[in-house]
Amino acid sequence: MAKLSSINKNERRKKLVKQYAAKYEKLKAIANDTSLDETERLVARLKMAELPRNANPTRVRNRCATTGRPRGYYRKFGINRIELRDLGNKGLIPGLTKSSW
Repeated sequence: MAKLSSINKNERRKKLVKQYAAKYEKLKAIANDTSLDETERLVARLKMAELPRNANPTRVRNRCATTGRPRGYYRKFGINRIELRDLGNKGLIPGLTKSSW
């Protein structure tokens, strides 16, 4: 199991990203719009820099829902590879069967 502080830190980041999502997307669209004047784009980038660092969506880490493990994460299931194997062997994931050939 991952450290509780790491899991909580990631949850705080998710909360900040959700809080600033609309503002961040608006500023990003302005900054990437090539039809606008260069000064307007620069101002938008500076305003983006003033937002909290953890408001950037790329700082959120995908973590296992059960253990909080950051590595080996499967997006489709929301869990890591170890939990996927355990739950799959117990038959708790519908449609998942152990492969053999």
